[in-house]
Amino acid sequence: MDVHGRIREVLAETIREELAPEHQQLSAEDLMKALRRRGIIDDVMKELTFVTDMNDREMASTPKPSTHFVDRQAPVLQKTNIDPTRRYLYLQVLGGKAFLEHLQEPEPLPGQICSTFTLCLHFRNQRFRSKPVPCACEPDFHDGFLLEVHKDSLGDGSKMVDATTMLSICDPVHMVLIKTDTFGETTLVASYFLEWRSVLGAENRVTNVAVELLGVGTESKVSVGVLNIKLEMYPQLNKTLSQEIVNTQLALERQKTAEKERLFLVYAKQWWREYLQIRPSHNTRLVKIFAQDENGINRPVCSYVRPLRAGRLLDTPRQAARFVNVLGYERAPIIGGGGGKQEQWCTLLAFLCRNKGDCEDHANLLCSLLLGYGLEAFVCVGTKAKGVPHTWVMTCGTDGTITFWESLTGHRYIHNPINPDDPPLVEQPKPMYPYRTVGCVFNHQKFLGNCQPSDAVEVCVFDLHDESKWKPMSGEAIKSVCSPGATTSLPPFPPLCASTIDAAVISNEIELQLRILVSEHRKDLGLTTVWDDQLSYLLSPALAAYELERTTSISAGNEEFQDAIRRAVPDGHTFKGFPIHFVYRNARRAFSTCLRSPFCEEIICCRGDQVRLAVRVRVFTYPESACAVWIMFACKYRSVL
Repeated sequence: MDVHGRIREVLAETIREELAPEHQQLSAEDLMKALRRRGIIDDVMKELTFVTDMNDREMASTPKPSTHFVDRQAPVLQKTNIDPTRRYLYLQVLGGKAFLEHLQEPEPLPGQICSTFTLCLHFRNQRFRSKPVPCACEPDFHDGFLLEVHKDSLGDGSKMVDATTMLSICDPVHMVLIKTDTFGETTLVASYFLEWRSVLGAENRVTNVAVELLGVGTESKVSVGVLNIKLEMYPQLNKTLSQEIVNTQLALERQKTAEKERLFLVYAKQWWREYLQIRPSHNTRLVKIFAQDENGINRPVCSYVRPLRAGRLLDTPRQAARFVNVLGYERAPIIGGGGGKQEQWCTLLAFLCRNKGDCEDHANLLCSLLLGYGLEAFVCVGTKAKGVPHTWVMTCGTDGTITFWESLTGHRYIHNPINPDDPPLVEQPKPMYPYRTVGCVFNHQKFLGNCQPSDAVEVCVFDLHDESKWKPMSGEAIKSVCSPGATTSLPPFPPLCASTIDAAVISNEIELQLRILVSEHRKDLGLTTVWDDQLSYLLSPALAAYELERTTSISAGNEEFQDAIRRAVPDGHTFKGFPIHFVYRNARRAFSTCLRSPFCEEIICCRGDQVRLAVRVRVFTYPESACAVWIMFACKYRSVL
């Protein structure tokens, strides 16, 4: 029922009838009387349903159902805790316009799945995500975010942060726009740093800004669309600053940053000249001092790494390596052929929100997490087979052990250098790692160029303190542009977010979809399908053991699994099983990949006497929305030979 429309009609009528004769003032009571007279208030009261606030009720009294299918509890309403002694920035996104790429998109029908835009924000260790809205030329964003402007020092007691103090807080609001297509694939549309301090000098304490978003990578000069943003401070400022003061502060910061960056560039050029004078052949080595981010801005590579603590979301360095490995791998998109590699090192927020990135993004994140765990970690820049540029992570043990971590697979390799001067009969270690050459290594404080006679990894000695083998950059120079807060152009590192995926629900969904896909596939081949639920359940321990092995390199529980399978498969029957691992949750895509494997196809298309099929899916969730999906297909049948 159109409540608002009807109330408006009644009020208009009442005002016409009752105001005309003697132009008296109507009170709110008169209007309520008019609405009551026509029975509208009673209708509205009947229509209203109140959601019970679960927060006040004793949660312990409601027993959790045994499965996920009958869980019909009322949603727990989240309350925002607003601390009246803190200052907040209220940022509203009031729609977008001129997203011209979506000019031709038809209006989505109700219930139809369509591509969506999601806006992700990060400000001073707080992260927010908007509701997904359908992609359109004028996307219907209507979201408000309450960003807390922290008091940096807790020495002020409970004094509220004032306008002058806030003016010195140079952290921008980092906004990342993600597009999710109908298959759940994500693309990075835009990454923007919003300068929020204009609100400190706004006359009516509110400021509206139209933010023009530019594309990423090769399209970093092309406009993607415009977002309308409204900023206001809560509680309101007692006295605002003059716009002139705000502009002067911002100009000073830009000037300081530009000067620091200029000095670093001068130093880097000088360092590179010296490096080339050691050996002219050094100019072919992969010594990467600057790298372009998603907005096409050149930044020192050391600024992409910073010690990052995962809180309680990850427990061990190896678990961190597993988390980085299950984030999707995707090379930066390139327009047109030519086989060249489009270079794009993403800021951490863009990488996490998109949930996938190139090998550099993975290596930077893994190195940051390992530094957070107190290890001496470096990102190595070099090549793998066929001279393909690659980055990976290295940790140096206190006893001199060098370990390589492959961020895309989670594998670890111990490095034992080959000594080329040894006599031929001395047995040399066989390298297991895929890396061929290494040009430089870096972390948040150090940058070292490889100046050994050969840059082949197998003969490299990673004694980083030996300046005849590794040419260091000045730590002070790196600190001047890469330490947090050194320059205003450095994006702050966001914290990791806990997973929002319910592993049991998703596992069930994928399993049901796979059962339907297998049954349909067999039906097309003229075969019937009989599922064995008990056999499916018995596959669970194997999947758990595989994931444990990927994380810890220790395999456990295999004896029990084999014993259970032997009991479940009678004499004269044959059992076949095929485990496979994915980092995405699309059942149809996983199924078509499985069919490409001859082993798996043999199980799914199994013919014979008393054929029973089984499938088990187990989703393991990690921070952000990363997850490892293990699937096992199995069959047992009577061997007729």
